[in-house]
Amino acid sequence: MHWYDKLNQYFPIEEMKSKEHIELLLDEKSDIYYKDEGPEHVLLYAELDEFVFIDYIYVAKEARGKGLGYKLLKKLKDKQKPIILEVEPVDYQDSDTEKRLHFYAREGFEHATSIGYNRKSLATNETNSLEILYWSPTNESKKSILNRMKQTYEKIHTYKDKHLYGEAYQPVDQVLKIEEGKEDILKPISVK
Repeated sequence: MHWYDKLNQYFPIEEMKSKEHIELLLDEKSDIYYKDEGPEHVLLYAELDEFVFIDYIYVAKEARGKGLGYKLLKKLKDKQKPIILEVEPVDYQDSDTEKRLHFYAREGFEHATSIGYNRKSLATNETNSLEILYWSPTNESKKSILNRMKQTYEKIHTYKDKHLYGEAYQPVDQVLKIEEGKEDILKPISVK
């Protein structure tokens, strides 16, 4: 099965970039956007000077629980840069969302609860909320996490969006914000 088909079957439609979008990133942003693919995994990520953003990480069902996800994350952690990724909130009707959060918690990721992330999907035309998870070898402020996520949104998510989708995504300041009243910068991931 083609790597894009694996991702497309696993991730919700509102989170998926088009195949053309990802191929453009791999071609035109090849200095920062990478694909690591094997028979049982697909990892798409951006490595910038100060951090790494995991765009998609997929491990085949039959390979889960065998340490492959750990090895993929270790490869990125060995770069000694903060790592950011986004996940959909836990949906107790979908056990994969809960398993994902448990996996990232075991790997030392924390939840940036004070950052709101609400983006309109160009595929479904609905606004969906995502959560930001973060791992870092050093302490990070909510402002640095927010700024890095904004860079990701502008360099990766909205890259040539109007050309690819016929319309543009919302401006970054409408999508990513510090939510007032949420004082914790990062907290351990909790799943009921």
